[in-house]
Amino acid sequence: MLDVRRLVLLRDLDVHGTVTAVAELHGVTPSAVSQQLRLLEEETGIRLLERTGRSVHLTPAGRRLTRDTEHVLAALEHARARLHTEVENPAGPLRLACFPSALVPVAAPLGKALEGTCPGLRLHITEAEPEAAVRLLLQRRADIALLYRYSNLATPPPHGVETRTLRTDPLVAVLPNDHPAADPSRTAIDLAELADTSWITAPPQTACGDSVLQACRSAGFTPRVRHTCTDFSAMIALAALGGHTVLVPQLAAAHLPPTSTARPVTDTTLVRTIETAVRHGTAHESAIAACLAALRALGSTSPAP
Repeated sequence: MLDVRRLVLLRDLDVHGTVTAVAELHGVTPSAVSQQLRLLEEETGIRLLERTGRSVHLTPAGRRLTRDTEHVLAALEHARARLHTEVENPAGPLRLACFPSALVPVAAPLGKALEGTCPGLRLHITEAEPEAAVRLLLQRRADIALLYRYSNLATPPPHGVETRTLRTDPLVAVLPNDHPAADPSRTAIDLAELADTSWITAPPQTACGDSVLQACRSAGFTPRVRHTCTDFSAMIALAALGGHTVLVPQLAAAHLPPTSTARPVTDTTLVRTIETAVRHGTAHESAIAACLAALRALGSTSPAP
């Protein structure tokens, strides 16, 4: 019988392209991955990989095996789900991977909500950005992940997991109260009005940083960036001290210094979509289903964007 763990390594090599990437995904060394793939070839008695210098590619037989592997994994997840689906009172550990800016507004209330509806569940939260959270799911080190995607970047859905939109989170401009665009009678701000201000943004080649830069350039200017950081609370604090402009998701702007105000922007593509993600076939497991239901309930009671 073929070793399922080795089949998963072959599948991941097909998806991620390099032995090094597969090793990082599973938290092992590249040599360990190569050894397991060689053992898989011995088990099958068929050449699954083509090696050219330092590059490794799947043979046609290897690709056929990866397609069959997806069916095997789906069947295993289905069998596991059937064991857990009809449990009336889910109990035990439930692992959530959550991106940093959703920890306070989403993950913390989730823990409280589950205490009331499923007291037997023990929620364990791991902070992880979306790419890392998906890895945790695929490694079976997380049961549910909270992810985000910025609409104006057209980022494709992550591979290998089921996603569902939880809510949208539009970006808002955080400005000094005395800025003309901060007038509360205004319905929304055109980004071009902020072209002459100094900015605080996330670093280049991060999702938020790239989203803001693209939106500003679409409005006809490149922002004059004074500071860069990844923490939204720090951005807001720095902006309040220096009179700078920041664009942050609305969830991150819930608590502002008294000298700052948040205003919506006219660019409707400046939206962060928050999604739940689970492995294929696991959404109906009782513990996971209860957590997803609690997350949807929290999303429906959140302030409207």
